Amino acid sequence: MFPSPFDYVVASSVEEAVSLLQEHGEEAKLLAGGHSLLPMMKLRLAAPSVLIDIGRIPGLAGVHTNGTISLGPTTTYTTVMDSEELARLCPLLAETAAQVGDMQVRNRGTVGGSVAHADPASDMPAAMLALDATFTARGSGGERSIAAADFFQGLFMTALQPDEVLTRISIARLPQGAGTAYEKFRNPASGYAIVGIAAVAALAGDGTVSDVRVAITGAGAQPVRATAVEEALRGKAPDDAALATAAEHATEGLQLMSDIHASEDYRAHLTRVFTRRTLKRALERAQA
Repeated sequence: MFPSPFDYVVASSVEEAVSLLQEHGEEAKLLAGGHSLLPMMKLRLAAPSVLIDIGRIPGLAGVHTNGTISLGPTTTYTTVMDSEELARLCPLLAETAAQVGDMQVRNRGTVGGSVAHADPASDMPAAMLALDATFTARGSGGERSIAAADFFQGLFMTALQPDEVLTRISIARLPQGAGTAYEKFRNPASGYAIVGIAAVAALAGDGTVSDVRVAITGAGAQPVRATAVEEALRGKAPDDAALATAAEHATEGLQLMSDIHASEDYRAHLTRVFTRRTLKRALERAQA
């Protein structure tokens, strides 16, 4: 199908993008890589009358690792995958980016676009939750920071205001020796996560789990932290029994989806299985 007619405007600065969003209101959508928005437009699931291209705004792309880890929102998945600094300091980002779509999507799709679009089956939001990322947005009211825990608010819904532009993603460096992992049950056609799990885990000197963060995508209408899993595993020895017990809590508080790809019961099963697998891999890396 073809999208509805729309006007296309290239913004040369964040300030211009904000001004255009104010001018056109709900009729406008921001365009970065386009690999989330354009397919929805072709299916007439989205019909903005104005597309504001922010992909050429200076300073919105790139990886910076001075103190904290900072990503520009128009940074592509391929850039994340190829960054040697990220591979060393935050391998979860590279591992997650490598599982997004296919080569064409990774070459054009952007990290910030995925986050702001908030597709319930996208991969990167889970990594951002597990990493306790902070999102910086700029709008008519100035600049503000939004914690990842407060950012994702529902199906294709975020805390971004209608006239705000995502300008930076910040991630604190991981604890020394922390292990990370991302695994998903992949839709064979689209590559989206039917269920995806991101995990960060660190061990104390006595070998018990000192820090653990688990985030789930694909299972419900929005990505969520699996706090019950974290509480069940924190302070425990990371053996198979402890992992299995903790993973049983993965669906607590989740409103699971049921669709043509997986029933609610099957998603619940996948969520528990992949939580255990992902935690096991993260902890093995922490022990390496």
